[in-house]
Amino acid sequence: MAAAPVWSVDPRTGKQREQVAVEATVQEVDQAVRAALAAKDALADRGTRAAFLRSAAELLDAAKDHLVEAADAETALGPVRLTGELARTCYQLRAFADIVDEGGFLGVVIDHPDSSATPPIPDLRRYKIPLGVVAVYSASNFPFAFSVPGGDTASALAAGCPVVVKAHPDHPATSELVASTLRRAAARHDIPEGVLGLVHGFDAGVELVKHPLVSGAGFTGSIRGGRALFDAAAARPVPIPFHGELGSLNPVVVTEAAAVERAEEIGAGLAGSMTLGVGQFCVKPGLVFAPSGAGGDRLLKSLTEAVSDTEAGVLLDHRMRDNFVAGVRERVELPDVDAPVTPGAGSEHTVSAGFLTVPAAKLAAEGEHDLLLEECFGPVTVVARYEDDAEITAALSRLSGNLTATVQLSAEEAAGEGRGAALLAELTPLAGRLLVNGWPTGVAVAPAQHHGGPYPATTSTSTSVGGTAIERWLRPVAYQNTPAALLPPELRDENPLGLPRRYEGRLEH
Repeated sequence: MAAAPVWSVDPRTGKQREQVAVEATVQEVDQAVRAALAAKDALADRGTRAAFLRSAAELLDAAKDHLVEAADAETALGPVRLTGELARTCYQLRAFADIVDEGGFLGVVIDHPDSSATPPIPDLRRYKIPLGVVAVYSASNFPFAFSVPGGDTASALAAGCPVVVKAHPDHPATSELVASTLRRAAARHDIPEGVLGLVHGFDAGVELVKHPLVSGAGFTGSIRGGRALFDAAAARPVPIPFHGELGSLNPVVVTEAAAVERAEEIGAGLAGSMTLGVGQFCVKPGLVFAPSGAGGDRLLKSLTEAVSDTEAGVLLDHRMRDNFVAGVRERVELPDVDAPVTPGAGSEHTVSAGFLTVPAAKLAAEGEHDLLLEECFGPVTVVARYEDDAEITAALSRLSGNLTATVQLSAEEAAGEGRGAALLAELTPLAGRLLVNGWPTGVAVAPAQHHGGPYPATTSTSTSVGGTAIERWLRPVAYQNTPAALLPPELRDENPLGLPRRYEGRLEH
């Protein structure tokens, strides 16, 4: 693996700004993984872990202006968006610190012997322990929240797992700055800086998932890249869990009653959601079913007006821009596809938002319109006009897994009348998060959040956002008939750590 320079690139001009690092060699990947493993014991104490996470949030927040400036120079996402994203990232780190302090994630269960049970129950005590070193693959579109300090890293560290991050090539300088900040936070608590490794380069990413001392991986990115790494993780002599978020169309169904009742509101909301961040969100609504009648016509009029008023924007890099322009062109050329507002190239470095329409019946059977059922990354959505509910059902039956699915209902339908419940039941097998009368862009960091879905939305049933994301980096262990003196403190009857647990069938808090 030949080392090559890693450059920071300005997406507004496509020009290189500065050399940041060099691509990691096989030896350097090995060194990073071994340094991470050596730091594992320093994370063993839950109090130390929680304090480290809070220090990381504090130092990131203190460096906010510098970090936002660096990220904007590499991503063109803008100071307002990036400031909010960094605040979300700091909140997430603090939220995981609270989870670590509370201790319920350990899942402690204690059952004493019961000879009267069939079969007899021995003394059994179960809890969860960290997997080991976790490889994290940064996302392009979130230089903070899904990159070096993001949810995969925060949840892995909270679980007690050191991390080696493969930096995204779209923001290498930001990645280096953030990694340095997290290492300074670790040093505050006598945690070796190897607890957070950082490597650059495509080949380094492949070597990382294959390294025998890596015990799990988290990925956010494309279906093609994620599937290649997923296959590599499964093909290892010792396979490892690979939690990948790969792609999503995020279907929306607008009922006829909803369109009649509030077409203008729905059209404006859709425009705001599908153009947010220049359409570079994994939960962007990419396929919308709208009725063919007067309500649907009003919706399209509102959507047309709102999207037409949207300024051209810069995508994260020129490769994405080229893919977007080519993908839109290919879709527009399909028969029976119209473009009320034509998306595509803006200036030399920007893209303009738009949307396409197609009869929903064209999506009901396999054919050339299958391309419309694939994600197109950027500010575009497809509106499928349906004549009846059967056309919706036929098209939905052909969709693969998604992160989200949305229904726009009338007030009466939302109150339980009409087809609302049936639509939700129809969409539930397709997605990990269901929305009613809202829009999927915006993923709250909350205990009940689920950011995942059936393949190819994700490669596992877990979430990458919210408190339960920590479960990805833990494995259960049961101790049977183990003398009290040999038990870990988490599993002792006297509960010296004050953990929530299930003790002889009863929940204790």
